[in-house]
Amino acid sequence: MLSKASKYAIAAVLYLTNNATKEQKIGSKIIAEKLELPAPFLAKTMQELTKKGLIKSVKGPHGGFYLSKKDKENTVYEIIDCVDDITKFDQCYLGQSECSEENPCVVHYLYVPFKNELLNKFKNKTILEMATEFAKNNKLNEIIK
Repeated sequence: MLSKASKYAIAAVLYLTNNATKEQKIGSKIIAEKLELPAPFLAKTMQELTKKGLIKSVKGPHGGFYLSKKDKENTVYEIIDCVDDITKFDQCYLGQSECSEENPCVVHYLYVPFKNELLNKFKNKTILEMATEFAKNNKLNEIIK
């Protein structure tokens, strides 16, 4: 359901949340190595997250990425919205062009409650909350698999 871009962005932001500080920034190459992600693609994704104000970036020899306390209060939904077309969640699960309450596909009523619950969790789960959960079970790489 999530694109690779979203998965990579979420994994990178969670990694930063648990490992970087304003004093100890982390570059995208190191994040890519640690998470086994394609470095050029991740670098572009990190730039998008910085442009939208979801993470902080400092250029130069001691530069890199980190999250401020305020950044950590952003939601997972905001990460997804930054790198993906969030309207894809409104599309029919089976890919039909006409699918709605008035004209449902065969799985519409199975999919819509699941989709709404998932989107609500993305909208209500802060980056810090999710990063804390992943720090406990240490399964960050499972996001991107």
